[in-house]
Amino acid sequence: MPRIAIAGFQHETNTFAVTKAGLSEFQIADSWPQMLHGADVLSGTVGINLPIAGFVAAAAGHPSIDLVPLLWCAAEPSAHVTDEAFETISGMILDGIRGAGPVDAIYLDLHGAMVAESHEDGEGELLLRVREVVGDELPVVISLDLHANVTRAMVDHASFIALYRTYPHLDMAATGARCVTSVLAQIAGARPAKAFRQCPYLIPLSAQYTGADPCKSLYALLDDVPPDCAADIALGFTASDIPDTGPSVVAYAPDQVRADAIADRLMGGFLAVENKFDRRLLDPLEAVRTAMASDTGRPVIIADVQDNPGAGGTSDTTGLLTALVEARAQGALLGLMHDPAMAAGAHAAGIGGEIDGALGGKSGLPGQSPFKGRFRVEALSDGNAAFTGEMYSGGVAVLGLSTVLRIEEESADIRVVVTSMRSQCLDLGLFTHFGLDPAEARVIVVKSTVHFRADFEPIAETILNAAAPGVFLCDLAAIPYRRLRSGVRLGRQQDPLSLFSDTP
Repeated sequence: MPRIAIAGFQHETNTFAVTKAGLSEFQIADSWPQMLHGADVLSGTVGINLPIAGFVAAAAGHPSIDLVPLLWCAAEPSAHVTDEAFETISGMILDGIRGAGPVDAIYLDLHGAMVAESHEDGEGELLLRVREVVGDELPVVISLDLHANVTRAMVDHASFIALYRTYPHLDMAATGARCVTSVLAQIAGARPAKAFRQCPYLIPLSAQYTGADPCKSLYALLDDVPPDCAADIALGFTASDIPDTGPSVVAYAPDQVRADAIADRLMGGFLAVENKFDRRLLDPLEAVRTAMASDTGRPVIIADVQDNPGAGGTSDTTGLLTALVEARAQGALLGLMHDPAMAAGAHAAGIGGEIDGALGGKSGLPGQSPFKGRFRVEALSDGNAAFTGEMYSGGVAVLGLSTVLRIEEESADIRVVVTSMRSQCLDLGLFTHFGLDPAEARVIVVKSTVHFRADFEPIAETILNAAAPGVFLCDLAAIPYRRLRSGVRLGRQQDPLSLFSDTP
């Protein structure tokens, strides 16, 4: 009976963000469960679209497998993981491996873009330490996020890497499930050859949507990988300023020649589409005016792509809120604005109460200030909102004290969902929880980059990407990189006006 130790440690690090991820951020629940230990790893993730849950479910189809759950945790994307958090959590995983007794393999649910204060390749460092405990021969299989910045250390120290293939990430559990096949093959003696290639250019996350070309065609290349081989593509996380930032491919085959051939073919696919990514971004006011000009009965979605808390954004910038007011937007929803003080004030005032205050803009970002005005409290919640969409189905968003505030402006009709904890607006349930019907809105502003598309695209007339201020820059030429490897190309920012032309 093969014994497989399993654990998870996830963080996506924006090295340009404001706040760091300390130990407490990994211990609490947010969009995902709180830190789980031992058997709670199994019960606390069951039915959730997480890689470790997919691995466990797939392993259940093999009654001979004996799983040894150690630990699982994740923190909301932010700036660097503190050394205390990295050392403590890594230490718990390593102690768990040491105390697990004889195991035949290890599976780790990781992200691939973790940067700790003292280790710019967090996953590579963790895997090195795992190898120091178990040696070079034990199968160590890992799953990574599509936005992983894959490093040579990750490839060298992991026996096999599987990556998500969809953005929005609808296949997280499926990716974990794919790892079971590799684990069992390696326990039986397989030792695949590895190939690793890094792409010479970066792709902004706003252009990484896999539901459309060129990403859709890139991922279709994986369908031609022979069944006795395996390969995956990472699109990279551009807000991590490290030498390995950017897209990459990994390939596995019974021999090195075939692994190299698969990796080269996939990298050739990248090179063929370099100039086909849609990098266009709209000015916030232009985006709102364009949205208000549409009158089809279906909402226009404006993505506040640069203030995405799911990429380390503060979720409290006011650029698009100000644009909504200036354009006298009607039937407008905005979510989610992170402002604990305003949420608390709304709860004190009660439903129907009116409060004067300063909303958002409190994170200290240069050039950002709160939106000052008068607000009517229309809904209140403890902030435990069930996700209803496919991506986070089975999970609960922990938003803290939350409210819906209507801006008291005679010329505008704008409602803002305000929360006490940062959370990406990627699920319709984050509006319907408060009694709001997004399908009836005229314009919806979401603080998200791409994940919202899975749940919002079916109700949308169209989707616009707007570049309001934020710490998750999608115009790569504006990012003050210092650590990128030599020769990496950033790509050209397209003319925003071309968004409304027929030019491809």
